[in-house]
Amino acid sequence: MKVVHIITRLILGGAQEVAILTVENLQKQYQVTLVSGPALGPEGDLIKRVKESNVNLVIIPQMRRNINPVLDIIAFIKLYFLLRRLRPDVVHTHSAKAGILGRFAAYFAGVKTIVHTIHGLSFHQYQNRLVNFLYVSIERVTALVTTKFISVADAMTRESLRVKIGKPGMYTTIYCSIGMERFESDADAPREIRCQLGLENSKVIGTIARIAPLKGHNYIIQIANRIIREVPDVRFLFVGDGSLYDKVKREIQGRGLEKYFVFTGLVSPERIPSIIKAIDILVHPSLREGLPLVIPQTFALSKPVVSFDIAGSSEVVINSRTGFLIPAPTGNNNKLSRDKLTSAIIYLLKNPDRAREMGENGKKLIIPNFITNFMVEKVVKLYNGSRFSGIQTAN
Repeated sequence: MKVVHIITRLILGGAQEVAILTVENLQKQYQVTLVSGPALGPEGDLIKRVKESNVNLVIIPQMRRNINPVLDIIAFIKLYFLLRRLRPDVVHTHSAKAGILGRFAAYFAGVKTIVHTIHGLSFHQYQNRLVNFLYVSIERVTALVTTKFISVADAMTRESLRVKIGKPGMYTTIYCSIGMERFESDADAPREIRCQLGLENSKVIGTIARIAPLKGHNYIIQIANRIIREVPDVRFLFVGDGSLYDKVKREIQGRGLEKYFVFTGLVSPERIPSIIKAIDILVHPSLREGLPLVIPQTFALSKPVVSFDIAGSSEVVINSRTGFLIPAPTGNNNKLSRDKLTSAIIYLLKNPDRAREMGENGKKLIIPNFITNFMVEKVVKLYNGSRFSGIQTAN
């Protein structure tokens, strides 16, 4: 079987990690090609890792995340001719831009099996209504040339069907692998990492995410003083980089909180397990996700999680069992969300035994759903079940 995976860009991110893990394992039995745009932006890149894995990688310079009619048309044409040349049995797309261009290119190139993984929806409640409508409309049309959807969480399926994208039979939930073997290593003890980061003798709240719009770092900054008053030895660790990096730093400085916040900048995926070992709890305040990969990664190391109740988070963060799920802030409940977020964090910091118990519960929850072999087996089964079914229209 020939399989082509297409993703918009190979930055440091959950969707990219999953796509790479998938193709690395698929190439053991199939002819696999990974197609991507350039890894532009401050979020780092995973291109070197792909090349070291001996995966056949094709970079299309014109495929960019932002909408650009000229570049998008060129990217589509290049994808079309590439797929005509490769003649794959399956095309599997990831992310919004690659998902739209790649699926249409595959359809016009005569590919019979076209699969798209929904890592996160292109439309959401925090965007302009017209933009939301346009994205939903485009996804509905693209569903007509899609054989199967893979959802990283049941919530992705429910929301897609709610806005009439495809049919129920087109969707399969396959939880993403976290590369469990990396989380079973004893390298880099927590004490060493804390010393390197200047976090000795502190209670550490970790947030591991791109510092970008809708990732929610501002909510942590807004409640920091209240947490500090209750837990004076607390420190906040922001792991990652992004378009709002400088702005977030300035806001912290403006509030006089510099001594309580530590920034790591970009961190390679290989170092994430060590970072998680060094924190006491993970706080994930993002407003837009599929199922954040960092949550099962944190559970793999038996640490509890506090997260806003968005998309797939509720499928792994079980209230008072593996952590706390907080109502996502909106115009009407912004203060309520911040109050609940504050209370949950303070409770876990003041009750380490309970926090440890929740982390252990989280570890039990993620096995085997987030194991690489389990994920790849389900993907292969979906490919084989879809190869001769043709394209299922949503009509």
